[in-house]
Amino acid sequence: MEFFEFKNIEQPQKGDLLLSEPFLPDHNFDRTVILLCEHNEEGSFGFVLNKSSILKVDEVLQDIGTFEADLYVGGPVQQNTLHFIHDIEELKEGGQKITDGLFWGGNFETLQGLMQKGALNKEKARFFVGYSGWSENQLQEEIDNNSWIIARGVHPSNIFKSPPETLWKSILEKMGGRFKIYANYPSDPNLN
Repeated sequence: MEFFEFKNIEQPQKGDLLLSEPFLPDHNFDRTVILLCEHNEEGSFGFVLNKSSILKVDEVLQDIGTFEADLYVGGPVQQNTLHFIHDIEELKEGGQKITDGLFWGGNFETLQGLMQKGALNKEKARFFVGYSGWSENQLQEEIDNNSWIIARGVHPSNIFKSPPETLWKSILEKMGGRFKIYANYPSDPNLN
């Protein structure tokens, strides 16, 4: 996991990672890492990168052949929707740029065609049911209340290659200082 920069960031922007503080009381976001795909005056949304579902992509999409990629729970909002992020040249048209080398969505027919041919690189795409969303000013209020830690400058390839079960901890460790200490907090403080 490489970081291009890290400093105490108080204002999030598109492409940042949000890491839940160690004792965030919302079980939907316990030790999560969220890729922030949009952040503006109207609100914010993103996808939880490290919460796998029990399903594979080919179990929820029809007519794609065998595509046994993990399906992630992007968040508690509209879990009947399917989303994907990627760094796949054929899908960039029609997708929305999150940051250099990282896009959200794209032409769904092209996506299905790549899956059917077995030509979609699983290491350059991630699929989600649902998303995480915040209304106007809600995310900033949560950041001001120390619910989220902002990491900026993570290379997109690390999003796809890092094991989800260690992502939260490994990012905090790489951030160093007090964040490295957070990475080792027990899930249940009573077990300390």
